[in-house]
Amino acid sequence: MLTTDFVPGAPNWLDLGAPDTEAARTFYGGLLGWSFESAGPEAGGYGFFTHGRKTVAALGPLTNAGARSAWTPYFQTSDADATARSVEQAGGHVRAAPFDVFDEGRMGQFTDPGGARFAVWQPGKTAGLEAVTEPGSLCWTELHSPDPAAARVFYRTVFGWETEEMSFPGGTYTVLSTAGGGKDDTFGGVAQLQEGHSTPPQWLPYFEVADCDRVVAKGQELGGSVLMPAMTSEGIGRMAWLTDVAGAPFGVITSASPDA
Repeated sequence: MLTTDFVPGAPNWLDLGAPDTEAARTFYGGLLGWSFESAGPEAGGYGFFTHGRKTVAALGPLTNAGARSAWTPYFQTSDADATARSVEQAGGHVRAAPFDVFDEGRMGQFTDPGGARFAVWQPGKTAGLEAVTEPGSLCWTELHSPDPAAARVFYRTVFGWETEEMSFPGGTYTVLSTAGGGKDDTFGGVAQLQEGHSTPPQWLPYFEVADCDRVVAKGQELGGSVLMPAMTSEGIGRMAWLTDVAGAPFGVITSASPDA
């Protein structure tokens, strides 16, 4: 389970690159009840989504011509530069070499061999997100990869992640946990990217919500689209995939009660 007791390899930050940050603020505010706080004039339009006064994600403008709007997960590292070297040695690509973000921490941005983008955060003054797993916050990160087997090898090399294969009708799903962790330290999964799927290889964040169906309906009302209608997975919960007003994909889930 995702917690804010971040350990190496665990998701500890999440941000959205949007072509229209005002539209993104309106959409997610209406959908998930988020507020927005600017990081200041020196931050180039970057700022923080908050829920209950806790930071749950971040938002910034797209800076590269032709870039698509997308969510990017950050994984904890104690040495961003060493992680960058591991990414290259394992066959990934360094999109932005590690750099300091004032005295808040150090970050680097990468692309895995399958084409999915991710980043790392080496904590300074900012350890990471202030809330996860609770309603209105990140609760799961899921990689959609054209080659799940190669992805497992890559991320195991870079972060030491452990994996567990789960079979379901029509395929398998890989559950991820941090190095040395067990079922209590799972934080995400790897799924096969479906042929003909309209979205590219990517990391898909899931946000915990109180009522999946209500959120799906609200997302459409606010100008988003449904990628996968709400469905129930026994023992896991009721989930759906949406896109926001700029086309950035994400998931929502009403998790099953542990006693269900």
